[in-house]
Formats: sequence, C-alpha cells, structure tokens
Amino acid sequence: MNQNLQHILDLINESSKLSEDDKTIVHNALKKADKDLVISEFKLERTNKVKRTTAILLEETIEELEQKQAAIKQTNIALNKSLEDLKSTQAQLVQAEKMASLGELTAGIAHEIQNPLNFVNNFSEVSKELLEEMLEELQNGDTEEVNAIANDVIQNLEKIVHHGQRADGIIKGMLQHSRTNSGEKEATDINVLVDEYLRLAYHGLRSKDKTFNASLDTNYDDSVGKLNIVPQDIGRVILNLITNAFYASNEKKKELEKEPSGLNRFQPTVSITTKKENNHIEIKVSDNGNGIPKDIIAKIFQPFFTTKPTGQGTGLGLSLSYDIITAHKGELNANSTEGQGTEIIISLPIKDQDKWK
Repeated sequence: MNQNLQHILDLINESSKLSEDDKTIVHNALKKADKDLVISEFKLERTNKVKRTTAILLEETIEELEQKQAAIKQTNIALNKSLEDLKSTQAQLVQAEKMASLGELTAGIAHEIQNPLNFVNNFSEVSKELLEEMLEELQNGDTEEVNAIANDVIQNLEKIVHHGQRADGIIKGMLQHSRTNSGEKEATDINVLVDEYLRLAYHGLRSKDKTFNASLDTNYDDSVGKLNIVPQDIGRVILNLITNAFYASNEKKKELEKEPSGLNRFQPTVSITTKKENNHIEIKVSDNGNGIPKDIIAKIFQPFFTTKPTGQGTGLGLSLSYDIITAHKGELNANSTEGQGTEIIISLPIKDQDKWK
C-alpha cells in the first residue's frame, strides 16, 4: 500500500473514537484508493513509455522524410533533365519528319520545274530564230512581216514569263515547306495548294519507284476560294495524307499481284475533293487500299503509331497533321472499311473568307 495511505490507516486503527464497523469501512475505502492509485501509476508509466516511443518514432520518421525529400528533389532534377531531353528529342523528331516529307517532294519538284523550264528553253530558242528572221525582213523592208514576227515574239515572251513564274512559284513552295514555320497565316487558294501537293507527291513516288502508278481522281469545288491558313503547315498535312493514300493503294496492288486473277482488275486510285460547306472547308483524301481495322483506327493519330512495317514510317506524320489542323481550329477525322479503303477528312473553319475572294 502507498506509504501515505498506510500512515492514515495506522492512525485510524489506533483511534478509539471510531467503531470497528467505521474502521472497516475506512479501511476498505483506503484499500480501494490504494488500488486506484496503483492503476493510475501504471497507466502514467505506460503513457510515459508510449510518449518516449512516439518521440523516438517521430524522430525516425522526420529523418526518413528528410531523406525521402532529398530523394524526391534529386528525382525532380532528373525528371526535369529528362523532360528537357525529351523536348529536344521531340523537336528533332518533328524536324526529321518535316525533312522526310521534304524528301518526298524533291523528285516531284524536279519534275514540276522541268516542265516550265522546257517551255522557257523552247520558246526562247524559237524567239531567237524569229528575231533573226525579223532582222532579215527589216533589211528587206517588209514592215508587215516584221510586225507579224514581232507579235509572235511578244506572245512567246509572254509564255516565257508565265512558265518562269510557274517555276518560281514551285521553288517558293519548296522553300516555304522546308523553312522553319513562322506561324503566320496568309490567304491561300485551297484548290491550288491541294493540286500542287498532289502532283508533287505523285511524281516524287514515281521517281523512287518506276513501277508505281495510280489513278488520280480530283473534284475541286470552285466556290472554296482562298482561306486564311499557314500554307506550309496545311501543305505538309495534305502531302502526308496523299502519300499515305498512295502507299495504301499500292500495297494492295502488290498483294493482288500474287493472285493473277486479281492483278488486271485492280487499279490503285486516290481521290481528292474539296468542298465548301456553310461554315467550313472540307478537304477529303480517299484511297482504295486495304483499309484500317476497326480496333486500331482510333489510334492512328497517336504519336509513333504506324501501320507501316518497321523502318517505313516514323508514326509522327498523322500525329503532326492532327496537331496542325487542331492549331487551325479545325478537325481531322478518319473513316475506313477493311478491304475497301480509307477516307481522311480535313475540316477547316471559314473565318473572314469573303475578303480573300
């Protein structure tokens, strides 16, 4: 029993003023108080132990948190560096994709430039001969013939200027396609842009593979007119879609070549249409290839996703195209039927178009 309680108990036992019953009651009360005190001391000791244990655990936890914080800081540094490296790599991949598309254009551009250059050379040669003839007629004094020859020379020079401007336009288009994008929009004739990239893509593929051939089906809406766009960006999209369409149709032809019965029936065909709706311009690129399975068509605009064999596609063409069209506040959608072909639709909003007409 507690010493103080024992002292009280002794005093009560020695007292003559209390009856034995009172002493028993007080004695029981003191014993209960002693028991409660022992329990309280036990609980207090246990609480102190818990406090000491908690303090130790808290200290260890704080130390562990500090270590984790330091590790997180290092991880953040590493992640930031990885992010910078990823951005750099992404920029390089985007540039590589642009240069790859430029490579597709090179042969087509050479073919397109050769035509106006041939006209320039031919008309220049003819004009030279006409001028020599005109000098002879001047010496003969036949002014009527001189005037007729002069008119022929003027017509030839007009043709030379026309085809020279055509070659100049092709070169400017090439430079515009390859240069760093300034992001500046300008009034652009959609039908001219689509037709130009269609020819360049076709001749580019023909130069790489002499056996390649495809029917071109174009249907341009004359009411489309000019649209305020970044022409080199939209040109890249059109080039990518047309090249993909040619590839899909040609791959189907190669497969059918293994089946003699199907070889003569199938003709690779790529169709390009433009159409003006109420509030947007549609550019539709269709092929008659093998189509895209339903389970993967939703993935074709994802970065690095490609249906082409390894080494034949970066998987960035459609992803970049999607980003470009989205940046123009437009939409890029795909419809496909397995065994029949694929249709990609560009939809660009019309804004202040009337002033470009």
